[in-house]
Amino acid sequence: MADALSDERFLLGVLNSTPVIDGVATDDFADPDRGRAWLAGAGGLGTETELRHVLEPGVLAPVLQGAALSPAITDGCISWTLTVSPERELAVRAVLSWDALAKESPGRLRPCANDECRLFLIDHSKAGTARWCSMAVCGNRMKARRHYRRARGTQASSVRGTQPA
Repeated sequence: MADALSDERFLLGVLNSTPVIDGVATDDFADPDRGRAWLAGAGGLGTETELRHVLEPGVLAPVLQGAALSPAITDGCISWTLTVSPERELAVRAVLSWDALAKESPGRLRPCANDECRLFLIDHSKAGTARWCSMAVCGNRMKARRHYRRARGTQASSVRGTQPA
């Protein structure tokens, strides 16, 4: 089974497959050819069936049906191998990653605080206070907007204070 960090990256990739670009909602998986290529690039098979399993995990029982984790001990360390049909492996990995995050880091998987953004983030900060999917993009935009509003508010009140009564 892939390591937890790569599973987290995969989960974020799936969750963040519908970004807003220049104010327009997009869907990375809307084109089946692009979706299958994305999955193949993520280590999957890139088949239509695999794409369907990844995109339709709304009902988890069928996705997880027949999946098993098998232990192995090597040099005194336990490792786990996921046993599932190859076309369902990525979907199962996404569900297992989501479950692990919910248990081990509750509340750390959340949507970006920018209302115009549709992306998610996994907060790995010590304080658990990360708010934006990207400080360089959403964080800077939100801070600039707050600054602009404060500056306009201060300017408006100072203009009102100089007008005759």
